[in-house]
Amino acid sequence: MTERSLLVGPFNRVEGDLEIRLDVKNGKVAQAFANSPMFRGFEMMMIGKAPMDALTITPRICGICSISQSAASSMALGALAGRQPAPQGALAAAILHGVENICDHLTHFNLFFCADFARMAYEPRTWHARAVSRFTAMDGSAVRSCVAARAQVLHIVGLLGGKWPHTLAIQPGGVTHAPTARDRIRMQSTLAAFRRYLENVLFGAPVEAFARLESAAAVTGWDRGDAGLFMEIAADLDLAGLGPGPGRYLSFGAYPLAEGRALAPGVWEDGTLRPVDSAQIREDISHSWMLGETAHPAQGNTDPDEDMTEPGYSWCKAPRLDGRTVETGALARQVVDGHPAALDLVRDGSNIRARVAGRLLEIARTQLLLEDWVAALRPEERFMEDISLPADGSGEGLVEAARGALGHWITIRDGKVSNYQIVAPTTWNFSPRDANGTPGPVEAALEGAPVGADEDTPLSVQHIVRSFDPCMVCTVH
Repeated sequence: MTERSLLVGPFNRVEGDLEIRLDVKNGKVAQAFANSPMFRGFEMMMIGKAPMDALTITPRICGICSISQSAASSMALGALAGRQPAPQGALAAAILHGVENICDHLTHFNLFFCADFARMAYEPRTWHARAVSRFTAMDGSAVRSCVAARAQVLHIVGLLGGKWPHTLAIQPGGVTHAPTARDRIRMQSTLAAFRRYLENVLFGAPVEAFARLESAAAVTGWDRGDAGLFMEIAADLDLAGLGPGPGRYLSFGAYPLAEGRALAPGVWEDGTLRPVDSAQIREDISHSWMLGETAHPAQGNTDPDEDMTEPGYSWCKAPRLDGRTVETGALARQVVDGHPAALDLVRDGSNIRARVAGRLLEIARTQLLLEDWVAALRPEERFMEDISLPADGSGEGLVEAARGALGHWITIRDGKVSNYQIVAPTTWNFSPRDANGTPGPVEAALEGAPVGADEDTPLSVQHIVRSFDPCMVCTVH
């Protein structure tokens, strides 16, 4: 039996710092330990602030999913006030959020994930020359067209939100800018141009054709556009055989509107969908560099262990739902929402191919949602309600960022924030072990991954890690 230990990291092409220690036996990962080595402390910054300051401070946790943080924060403040935003304001906020999420997925596919297929290690593969041409970092034709399309569709955020990132447009009562009829036409024109990019480059077919695929075979057998090139590569590398998840999928439900969430909330496991009970969330700190006790976020705190004592090995806490790990992200959202192809893709569990396929499905479905939402804007109606916050109370804001379930919990006393806690998608997926010794989802997904004798940064490990699209700056905020 051959044994060795590898420290892989920092990872390139992920947001923030990440290190993973691997125990390798007989050419496979036996155990993995994920470390989020960068502590930031945004939750601590909030203590003593005016509650509305959360709308300015918390979105700066991240520069690529700041609207997600803004949406969660504004929802928590709205819950604190016991009020809902104006229906048209909620619709405009959904458009802002949907544009950010679709851009995140597009960036991940072209710039973060598929760039690995251009590596020289894959030169003997029949598809390698095409992958080099399309996905080479900074120079691939798919990369260039993706960046141009992304910049174009973000103009919608400029129209509705004034700027991106860190817009202050989303408020508990709605949005600060009421779009005009002219704005609506400009947004429709922008979405039409973005649709052309999706249909000519990413899917090679109408968006509806991909969004409405009904089986795993139809998705994995797709042979057009860059999505088809990925499916060809995934089949050749057997990416469906790598990176299994826990088999439990969590979504808080995406895009809260007056009539309900556009994508359903829930927890899916073994063919059964049950409601999300956020009261069952606990953040275990047994293997984190944190002081205190395992608690629900509303009762938890952020007290870093500056001595970094064992058995802690990460700044990341270990969130659990009813004591168990869950997978969250685009695939989980599509499964919970009941998309037939997504359900078929996870029939035997999640994996690298299924996670990327879930993002591609979501890109197509989000484009269709955005087109419907923009058409439904009514410039003559109210986009903001006046909302007053109480001097004491608490609120919870649950939304879906591109990478999965995001929650904000706020408590105020005498008009000031007394506690603020956040559980981000990558906190769920990249958590350390809990008090029972159960590894986090990524740690478990890495077990069994092949490691070549001459590899110090195994390709299989990189594919698995990036399939979850980690945002480490959000993880320990």
